[in-house]
Amino acid sequence: MLKDRVLIKDLPEHLEQEVIMQGWVHNRRDLGGISFLILRDRSGIVQCVYENTDIPLHESSVQVTGKPVSNKRAPGGLEIHATKLEIITEAKEPPPVEISKEEWHVNPETLLEYRHISIRGLEARAALKVQAELATAMRNYLNSQDFTEIFSPKIVAAGAEGGANLFEVDYYGKRAYLAQSPQLYKQLMMAVYERVYEIAPVFRAEQSHTSRHLAEYLSLDVEMGFIKDDHDVMDLEEALLKSMMADVAKTCQKELEIFGAEVPNLAVKFPRISLFEARALIKDKFDYETGGKDLDPEAERLLGKWAKSEHDSDFVFVTNYPQAARPFYTYPTEDGLTLGLDLLFRGQEITSGGQRVHEYDVLIEELKKRKMDPEAFAGYLEIFKHGMPPHGGFAIGAERLTALLLGISNVRFARAFPRDGSRLHP
Repeated sequence: MLKDRVLIKDLPEHLEQEVIMQGWVHNRRDLGGISFLILRDRSGIVQCVYENTDIPLHESSVQVTGKPVSNKRAPGGLEIHATKLEIITEAKEPPPVEISKEEWHVNPETLLEYRHISIRGLEARAALKVQAELATAMRNYLNSQDFTEIFSPKIVAAGAEGGANLFEVDYYGKRAYLAQSPQLYKQLMMAVYERVYEIAPVFRAEQSHTSRHLAEYLSLDVEMGFIKDDHDVMDLEEALLKSMMADVAKTCQKELEIFGAEVPNLAVKFPRISLFEARALIKDKFDYETGGKDLDPEAERLLGKWAKSEHDSDFVFVTNYPQAARPFYTYPTEDGLTLGLDLLFRGQEITSGGQRVHEYDVLIEELKKRKMDPEAFAGYLEIFKHGMPPHGGFAIGAERLTALLLGISNVRFARAFPRDGSRLHP
């Protein structure tokens, strides 16, 4: 009778016992009459040692029979003294990239071109595992805080944020767009459940083809009603991120080790600073001047450096952006600013959010300020005639969050199959 399959992660429980494993040929090499097969399954890798055995091509799926024994020099501190090798499905040709030697910084375009194969690599799947755990941890925390998960349309009649970075689609002969954000629907559903969230892709026709931008990314969106001000929003996001990071520290130890990554200090409060204060601080401490409606990448980096050195925090909130820098639904203040905010993580923006406008007349005024047609938002505006409470929320880019946590320099490697201005395959 065939024994049950044993996963690589469970081998320490079966030392000196015959086991059956299944997986892929991650790597192989021959030394005289001794063959070494590095077997990979969903839980890890292990070295299998054979005598006078031909190992099939990399990525062939195989079944290995043998005994795990301790060996400090082997990956994971043990190896398999193998007695039998069965080929389940033999690879027809060598893989186009050597998965066991993936180096993202050396040949990123090649690895992305063959992402359907290179994604099997240990670093590639570790990054996506961490991202999956971040999403799970987000759900767990928000569910515990009486939030309801929602699912909004991704084909819409108008952009939530206006602008030119919209993907137009033909919708039964009518003009429609891929959703930039679930923002408008989050607000609609806030009026139903008070506290809502969504984990789903959003689409931006980004003209910035940098290592920080994607045309499609996973957005972690949150909205809640009956708030006092934007500080309620920041309090929630800080508690959420601390919970998410704590969960990943527990569940993804192996993946964090692959990248040599550390979770942030969760004992400190995230500092909060207004945009104009941030500009003045950066000028004073770093002699770097930045203008415009937002912080440029270097200013973000320097502000992150300040937060780390002065507060031991990898996070810093930047608040009170000018009205010209925020979408029409951001709550305006009398001094030409808003209750809009960003959150920086390790020197890069990962969040945009704040308090929203909840009064109908103010929304109309804000749309007109931006030369946007209120008629295009008629369905959205209708709900503000019917008792919308003060509310606010935020959105976190999952790929940026993952990349910054793990030290991945190119955000494309924090998405399974990235889409950008030049990539539509695989």
